[in-house]
Amino acid sequence: MIRQIGPPLQELRVVVEGPTDPQTRARRERFDRNWAWLKEHASEVYEAHRGKVLCVAGQEPFAADTTEEALALAKAAHPEDDGCFTLTIPRERMARIYAHQRGMDPER
Repeated sequence: MIRQIGPPLQELRVVVEGPTDPQTRARRERFDRNWAWLKEHASEVYEAHRGKVLCVAGQEPFAADTTEEALALAKAAHPEDDGCFTLTIPRERMARIYAHQRGMDPER
């Protein structure tokens, strides 16, 4: 038996809001600028830094062998940019599929 507990579903409202704190909003804007820069320059940055950890800060790439080193380079050049991010660039260029792979029944 299924019973409804609480208000009917038609009356249920979900409100999702972005950050209202000015400091958080400013940090997100810096992150968005860095991300947009990477999207525009991805092919050249990826080719130049294969196998490295990349940190983007101040719309500028900083590559190193470790995350700590890349962050240190970025922070030294742009200490005010708290919207920086890191990612690892694969050593080899290849197609990648990011999907959930569920188990298959071998008898089917």
